[in-house]
Amino acid sequence: MIESDEPANLRFLRRLVTSLTVVMMLGLLVVIGLLVTRLRDRGPALPQQITLPDGATPLAVTAGQGWYAVVTQDDRILVYDQLTGGLRQELQITAESE
Repeated sequence: MIESDEPANLRFLRRLVTSLTVVMMLGLLVVIGLLVTRLRDRGPALPQQITLPDGATPLAVTAGQGWYAVVTQDDRILVYDQLTGGLRQELQITAESE
């Protein structure tokens, strides 16, 4: 057995720092993995009874008493009935002229 010139306390401290570094790196990898999987750009969750028109991509969803409103990427607000899921109203958002 080869004896080192390190005192036992220093050897323990070196091993402790090494193991804590490995644990910290693993924890950082777990946090990064969770952020990547949880924060993907999936868009807002739509109620199941709503079917968007072809080509419409939702940006935001809000709910009121008896209705849902969906703001789409093509600057429209689609208002749906909460009970039937049918389209009640469609509004086109226009830029305000200055």
